[in-house]
Amino acid sequence: MTKENWDIVIDPSSSSSKIQKIKQAWKYRDLLFLFVKRDIVAFYKQTILGPIWFFIQPIFTTAVFTLIGMIAALETDGVPPAVFYLSGIVLWNYFSEVLKQTGETFIQNRSIFSKVYFPRLIIPLSLVASHLVKFFIQCLLILAFYLFFFFRNGGFTPNAYLLLFPVLVLLIAMLGMGCGLIISAMTTKYRDLKFLINFSIDLLRYVSPIIFPFSIAGKYESVIAANPMSSIIEVFRLGLFNTEPSPNLWLYFLYTCIFAVVVLWGGFSIFSRVEKKFIDTV
Repeated sequence: MTKENWDIVIDPSSSSSKIQKIKQAWKYRDLLFLFVKRDIVAFYKQTILGPIWFFIQPIFTTAVFTLIGMIAALETDGVPPAVFYLSGIVLWNYFSEVLKQTGETFIQNRSIFSKVYFPRLIIPLSLVASHLVKFFIQCLLILAFYLFFFFRNGGFTPNAYLLLFPVLVLLIAMLGMGCGLIISAMTTKYRDLKFLINFSIDLLRYVSPIIFPFSIAGKYESVIAANPMSSIIEVFRLGLFNTEPSPNLWLYFLYTCIFAVVVLWGGFSIFSRVEKKFIDTV
């Protein structure tokens, strides 16, 4: 048998070449922007209220949490309950939505993945970016509530820690994307895992410092802080309301930073391995 000589040989890239994959995704940035635009437009297309839906969910959730807080007589560190709960809800929504949708990357996009080639990482990145737009829109809602209660009641002022806001947003994106990439790889074989994840995320919301501050956690503070989103929410509130921080808050925040880097790197590694052969199992 004669050996064939090919002009071009296409081989899968090495899973260890993560920097190369990122550079490749950057070359497809125009496609990334198209996916972001698609996700934003599709959210309110053919709806009566349109972009107003971006505000409805956090407002209703805040109203429910405020009612629960009144019934349970929960402390809010002297901050008006509505703006206190909203500040945690908006951050948590960004994390949970990125995680859930990134976790279905292979399942939801298997038809397009099987027909055309582009860096698979584009899809998770587009989800992070599109939900970031929604997140910033909802931050305007926090600002409106904040200014209303500030001029009406006073009693709280922002401090220099609010300058950490871009870092907090980056950490949320890293956590949501990293965990989502791991889940997306696992759901290629175990489809029912997504139901467990959705249930777990919704349940985890109620044991996070969204409806209560660290100050009332007591001996369970370290357990609650095991959720890396806890310290992010607390640092955000510290900068926004100048509340009294937990003595261990910055230790918890360091843990969150390390956890975010590790989970993103691990998620990217697992995602890179699975993307080569997922089409055979999905």
